[in-house]
Amino acid sequence: MMTDPIADMLTRIRNAGTAGHKWVDMPVSKLKTEVARILKENHFVFDFKLLDDGRFGVLRIYLKYHEEGPIIRHIERVSRPGRRRYVKSQDIPRVRNGLGMAILSTSAGLLSGRAARKAGVGGELMALVW
Repeated sequence: MMTDPIADMLTRIRNAGTAGHKWVDMPVSKLKTEVARILKENHFVFDFKLLDDGRFGVLRIYLKYHEEGPIIRHIERVSRPGRRRYVKSQDIPRVRNGLGMAILSTSAGLLSGRAARKAGVGGELMALVW
């Protein structure tokens, strides 16, 4: 039984990038699709697609590489089921001085750290990516 599907998603992306795969497949959910959308909007992944496997569906994320290395150098889950981490809008971390990004779950939906700061909303700090 999986207790943290977002941590599983991030681990799959990290492992696929390290192994040099062109894409990674995982079970689909609305939250995972939103995380993939944010990664695509911020140019960390090339694209993502929802595929029909005849059961629940598959989320396929196409990874991006630069000079034979993955664009995503580090991806980590911050808020976990056993230890939630919430931040105010003024306390949203600047990841790698703006080169990385934070992913937050806010009242306005899932947002990147930059978008949440601009909207003036805080929330649960889901992940950090650089």
